[in-house]
Order: sequence, then structure tokens, then C-alpha cells
Amino acid sequence: MSPVADLRDKRLFITGASRGIGLAIAERAARDGAKVAIVAKSAKPHPRLPGTIYTAAEQVEEAGGEALPLAVDIRDEGAVAAAVATTAERFGGIDIVVNNASAIFLASTATLPLKRFDLMMAVNGRGTLCVSQACLPHLLEADNPHILTLAPPPNLDPKWFRDHTGYTMAKYAMSLAVIGLAAELAGAGVAVNGLWPRTVIATAALAMIPQVRAENCRKAEIVADAAHCLLCRPSREATGRFFIDEELLRGQGVTDFDRYAVQPGAPLLPDLFLD
Repeated sequence: MSPVADLRDKRLFITGASRGIGLAIAERAARDGAKVAIVAKSAKPHPRLPGTIYTAAEQVEEAGGEALPLAVDIRDEGAVAAAVATTAERFGGIDIVVNNASAIFLASTATLPLKRFDLMMAVNGRGTLCVSQACLPHLLEADNPHILTLAPPPNLDPKWFRDHTGYTMAKYAMSLAVIGLAAELAGAGVAVNGLWPRTVIATAALAMIPQVRAENCRKAEIVADAAHCLLCRPSREATGRFFIDEELLRGQGVTDFDRYAVQPGAPLLPDLFLD
């Protein structure tokens, strides 16, 4: 199977796509002429967070794609199943799933409200598995099927657990889903990979990370460009791997990373889970 030139007419189901990295991936695909299901809870404006599924859909269509805004809580398997069915009916199938939706709450075990832990596990672990499972019948019929999950390479160094055991457990649930699904689907030719940023990305999640300022971060576009590279690859070329955005783009010949910086020249903060 040869690499696809772009994502024109590819049908994407992206969770957490109303803002941040999910929206950036959607817009990048839209510039190719892709069809994108914008899947998120944000049907109404949030007092502290930018964007809704409808404003995201407008941006996708302005970029040249076709958008389908869907208000979905990925913890609700019935809602996920209905959204997948609506997407497949509207677009004629699903080629690509991007598991981007994720919950974060950085706290020690002593100070972590268990309802926050339950939320993180339900969104990160269960939600990723639920969405992948629901889309699977359509992926098995696609020409170049991909499941891309925004999850870090599992790193068992205790320093990544010490300050926020609950969050690390929940985030690694997404990483474990990559490993497991890749093994399950290897024979079917469905690529299942993880993607993680080298640096902290300037998104709304910054509010959950103490003492991190936007000027020390990169823009979500670097992750979107890396995702685009992966999703244009033949699905049988690589699976079960965890890619780092900067390394992947350097391998594609990218040398100018200042354009991704919020403030070019400012020191960049490395993201969690990377040594």
C-alpha cells in the first residue's frame, strides 16, 4: 500500500475536537478536504473555555472540509454508538479515529477527590476503548484505517507517578489501549498508534498545570502536523508505536520549529512522561 497524498475525502471521527489539539487536527485534515465528525461535550459556550462543537465545525468548513458537529459524552456508550452511526451514515463510513478527549487533574493521592479520579478513568481509559470499539466495524471496511490516540509512551519511572498517581494511571490507560488494540488488530491492517508532544502545548489544559506559562509552550499545530504525517501513512507500515511530534516531523525533513512556538526564542517546557 502506497502512502496517501493527503486526507482528501477521508472520514475522521475526532473526540475532544471542539478546541485545542483535537480542533487543530481537524483543521489540518480539513485543509486537504477531509470529512470530520467533531465529537465533544461542548454544545454550549463554556464560561472559561473557548469554542463549541458548532464553532469548531465552522472552522473546519472554512478550512475546506466537511464538518459534522456531534454533542457526545464519550462515557456514554449509547451516545457514542449513535454518534458513530450518524457519522457513518452521513459520510459513508469511517476511515480514521482520533482519541483525543482526555481529562486531567494533577493532585497527590492525599488530595485527589475520587470523583475526579473516576472522571479521568472514565474519559481517558473507558472512553478511548468505547470509541475505538464502536468505530471498529467501519474501520475494518476502510482502505487505510487508523486509530490515533493522544497518549504518551508508558514510562514507569516513579517520578511520573510521585506527584499525581491518579492522573498518571488514567493517562496510561490510554497508552495501554494503544498497545492492546494494536496487537488485536495487527492482522486486520488497522494501524493503532500513540502520539505525544515533546513540549507542553498551549491549550485550555494549561490551567490545570501549576506554574506553566503559555510563552514556554508550543502551539497545537505541531501535533496536528505530526498527526497528519501519521494518518497519511499506509496503515500496515507501523502499528503499536508511540511517536513524539518533534521527532516525527524531523524525520519528515522539518527543521523550522520556531513557527510552532507561542513565543519564538523562549525556553520550552518538556511535556510530562518524557525523559
